[in-house]
Amino acid sequence: MLFMKGTPQEPCCSFSKQMVEILNKHNIQFSSFNIFSDEEVRQGLKTYSNWPTYPQLYVSGELIGGLDIIKELEASDELDTICPKAPKLEERLKVLTNKASVMLFMKGNKQEAKCGFSKQILEILNNTGVEYETFDILEDKEVPQRLKTYSNWPTYLQLYVKGELVRGLDIIRELGDNGELLPVLKGEN
Repeated sequence: MLFMKGTPQEPCCSFSKQMVEILNKHNIQFSSFNIFSDEEVRQGLKTYSNWPTYPQLYVSGELIGGLDIIKELEASDELDTICPKAPKLEERLKVLTNKASVMLFMKGNKQEAKCGFSKQILEILNNTGVEYETFDILEDKEVPQRLKTYSNWPTYLQLYVKGELVRGLDIIRELGDNGELLPVLKGEN
């Protein structure tokens, strides 16, 4: 957890900006808290940690230090052993495409489609009676573009069965019209 001035996207001081750059350079997974959003936390954390300045980096609830300490850890190659690595995006995509036997990447979710194509594919899938999960591509900035590269398919919707891309709405319609959709969704084809 990084307690910082601002956010990783918009740091409000050069020290916080440098800290975020180092963590990102080392592909370190972290959450952040903008100390300007809560004065009680801002002052209380200084007392709790006995560390008077920000940013402050914690790992597993333990203070690692501020920017100067993180730079020392980076220089001695210890930073990578102390901080947890973020999963590589390709690994994350593999996990996401295999999250359920039938996984749909769409605009919106099962309860609320946010485009006409998504609404149409939900109707088709719901009529099959097959269980499926959805991933809302509008809720994540990294996944949409990288998934197109990962799948080598240029558009959304993307439907996966057991981690394998079936393709988008046109293919799903065609499979449905030919009576082949249900066996594909059940992994029989």
